[in-house]
Amino acid sequence: MKDNILLQINNISVVYSDVIQVLKGVSLAVSEGRIISLLGSNGAGKTTTLKAVSGLLKPENGEVTDGNIEFDGKPIQNSSPETITRMGIIQVLEGRQPFKYLTIEENLRVGTATRWGKPYKRDMEMIYEYFPVLAKRKKTMAGYCSGGELQMLVMGRALMAHPRLLLLDEPSLGLAPLVVREIFQIIRRINTEQHTTIVLVEQNANMALQIAHYGYVMENGKIVMEGEADDLKENPDVKEFYLGLAASGDQKSFKNVKSYKRRKRWL
Repeated sequence: MKDNILLQINNISVVYSDVIQVLKGVSLAVSEGRIISLLGSNGAGKTTTLKAVSGLLKPENGEVTDGNIEFDGKPIQNSSPETITRMGIIQVLEGRQPFKYLTIEENLRVGTATRWGKPYKRDMEMIYEYFPVLAKRKKTMAGYCSGGELQMLVMGRALMAHPRLLLLDEPSLGLAPLVVREIFQIIRRINTEQHTTIVLVEQNANMALQIAHYGYVMENGKIVMEGEADDLKENPDVKEFYLGLAASGDQKSFKNVKSYKRRKRWL
């Protein structure tokens, strides 16, 4: 990637509780204005990578022990979440965690906390344009929203902070296919229209690679493959083990896959 690098992760290792090593020399680059997809199975280290960037390791007794992370040329590894948020890095956590006893509109206004005192009416209109269902239910308490509505809400709340880098952790998790398709279309629009740089962690590799520009594949705390999204979609390993397609083009059952051998082109 030859564009301006907004986020650079250089050979980082992450350890929890001074004992459990989760990331083992992870390096990746995120170019400004692009969507970068981070793929891999459960336990690969995807979420830990995001938390290393957003400063959310410390509450879980985690720490970047080696390597460094730079945002816009400045080191940020092991900085506080507050410092990192003020720099313009916003993470949407897996699990859709709104303030249940606040309305949708009140939840969205929470996203302006880093811009306290600045006008937000135009931002609210922007969010309702991207997520019309939120406008219809803006007076509804978040605890009564569906999973799809909650995903839209937490994404909208993050956008209210005007992020330079938006970290999305499993936005498709547990949602119906039609809702997933709608959310991914909105992610693409946000990137195109707001020029927001996005790192997208997903197990749904098919959807992620449809909207991403570049992708990384993680396994056991390491990056094992990277490339342009279109190239990854055509890679036989990705097809077989992440898109569920065998070389014949048939759908592959993961229940029947017990092990596999990396091809030489894997990193």
